[in-house]
Amino acid sequence: MIDLYYWTTPNGHKITIFLEETGIPYTLKPVNISKGEQFEAAFLRISPNNRIPAIVDNAPGDGGSPISIFESGAILQYLAEKTGMLMPTDLRGRCEVIQWVYWQMGNLGPMLGQNHHFLQYAPEKIPYAIERYVKEARRLYGVLDKRLMNRDFIAGEYSIADIASYPWVVPHQKQGLNLDDFPHVKRWFEAIQARPAVRRAYEIAKRVNTAPVVTDESRSILFGQDRQTPV
Repeated sequence: MIDLYYWTTPNGHKITIFLEETGIPYTLKPVNISKGEQFEAAFLRISPNNRIPAIVDNAPGDGGSPISIFESGAILQYLAEKTGMLMPTDLRGRCEVIQWVYWQMGNLGPMLGQNHHFLQYAPEKIPYAIERYVKEARRLYGVLDKRLMNRDFIAGEYSIADIASYPWVVPHQKQGLNLDDFPHVKRWFEAIQARPAVRRAYEIAKRVNTAPVVTDESRSILFGQDRQTPV
């Protein structure tokens, strides 16, 4: 039913986790972003921002032709609404989930991504940038820790809000953070990590990407894009 255009990034993991949790039939279509496959014309027709993940639903609910969707948050929301799973149906519950998905998309993901870049990949260590994004990462972990103080999961029940945020917390050590400083996040993280569907999703990643090391060539592809990048 679902074609998933995927690579082994936090945003890619979101969708494999959802699909494994729900049991929706899907076909995995790897897009090796270290080799520049995200710039191929066929993929750009599905994901015009040349980013994974993207999906094609070959059996959309309206009975029409296949529909393609890019951006991981939009994909999670679409799949949750399509299946009626991992999203509350009542207005208030739905709003709780959606706002925390958008929090991840607008805050947790971008800021932790910058944190990770300047700590792990930048060709020179820029103290201001490192301090800026480590501090912001700590602030965001603090927001999440406070949110989880009196609830098992971000919106109460396990939902796409948790699936959106979890993969970004997986590399916490590389972000310069210690989960012991955020006890509620740590408890939440360990609970999700133990879920069978999450374990399966990360096993899929190991099989797909057997050479995860960033080389000089892949660095230029991943981080060297500008307005002149072919689209």
